[in-house]
Amino acid sequence: MKHKSALAIAVVTLASVTVYLVIASVHADENSAPGYMTKIPSGYRDWKFVSVAHEAGNLHSYSAVLGNDIAIKAYREGKLPFPDGAIIAGLHYRYVPSDENNAVFGDKQSFVPGSPTNIQFEVKDSKKYAAAGGWGFGFFTDGKPSSNEAAMKSCAPCHAKASADFVFTHYVP
Repeated sequence: MKHKSALAIAVVTLASVTVYLVIASVHADENSAPGYMTKIPSGYRDWKFVSVAHEAGNLHSYSAVLGNDIAIKAYREGKLPFPDGAIIAGLHYRYVPSDENNAVFGDKQSFVPGSPTNIQFEVKDSKKYAAAGGWGFGFFTDGKPSSNEAAMKSCAPCHAKASADFVFTHYVP
């Protein structure tokens, strides 16, 4: 009888520990955040203008850089590091010659944004993204987040080289 009771207690204990570990694992997965963003922040197209960027070479890209209110306030006040909640967006487009404008100018000198290539985000959350210098990064093509984890992990080390708290773009008043 003692063996049956001991066996029953052992089985119940083992089952309880197993259930606890499964539940804890599920909650840990729900609460842990990847080192990058998986959702586009709503309303980003209404954010304020920070600057433009042009990347030549193989990229042939123009970018409109926007910031949410927290980022704009930090830019305007020159506050570094950026406060938590600051988000910076880069809207990237291929640049193409403008035949219409060039006809008016009489020379091949005008380039305009062509097809969109991607949208990139940086969000400052010093706790959530502590391992990446306090910044989370997002890369979206056609509204879908990048599935290339290796490429996403390269964002923070590259941005760490920027002189202004992981941010390359300077504010243009």
